[in-house]
Amino acid sequence: MTAEPSVRSAIAGLSAASSCGGAPSLEVRWIIPGRLATAVARWFGRFPAGVESREDSYLVDPQLHGLSVKVRGDTALEVKAYRGSPGILRVAGRASGRMESWVKWSFPCAPLRQGRDDLAGWTPVRKRRRISRFAPGSGRMVARSAEGGREPGCQVELTEIRTPGQDWWTLGFEVTGPPGLLRSGLEAAAALVFAEALPGGAELGLEESTSYAGWLGHGPGGADHPGA
Repeated sequence: MTAEPSVRSAIAGLSAASSCGGAPSLEVRWIIPGRLATAVARWFGRFPAGVESREDSYLVDPQLHGLSVKVRGDTALEVKAYRGSPGILRVAGRASGRMESWVKWSFPCAPLRQGRDDLAGWTPVRKRRRISRFAPGSGRMVARSAEGGREPGCQVELTEIRTPGQDWWTLGFEVTGPPGLLRSGLEAAAALVFAEALPGGAELGLEESTSYAGWLGHGPGGADHPGA
């Protein structure tokens, strides 16, 4: 017995929930094949961070154009609607990534499945996340552990991810708060994070910049198509 019917019911209810507005965010993410290097973990370790491990399940079949659908840790269904890109985030010599605007709704739900059998149409992604938050303080951006909640600010995560048979890692930025301040908040957090170069002078590029939805929708390593 699975909870798939309840998940589908929640997705079907999105049109009704959309009248509540949803939670807007501005995001940029890079996904890189292979295991996370210890040197990269140390690089991110300059900032206070909370750590969590969980498994999320993403709906990949059918593909829903403009939507990203996942069950977060078997406790909540999250539906994100893609609202376009305001442009490219560029940090000279460090990173270039596509900024993506999203609106998110969250619904409580039961686990997708009982037992360990895979559920058709869903891809499990195991994550070990290091999460830091950046928020204005004393006139500048201040980094702190993400354990305090989801108040407005920029959440930055360095995450080890594993899909069936493959290891990857990702660096992602997600800023929430007043719409008029999202871009400036993202750029300020990125400037702090990339103030020190990645180990070996590595630069994150547009070819690695993708959402989870685009990455899974085209197969790991494929071209990005947000919300495909």
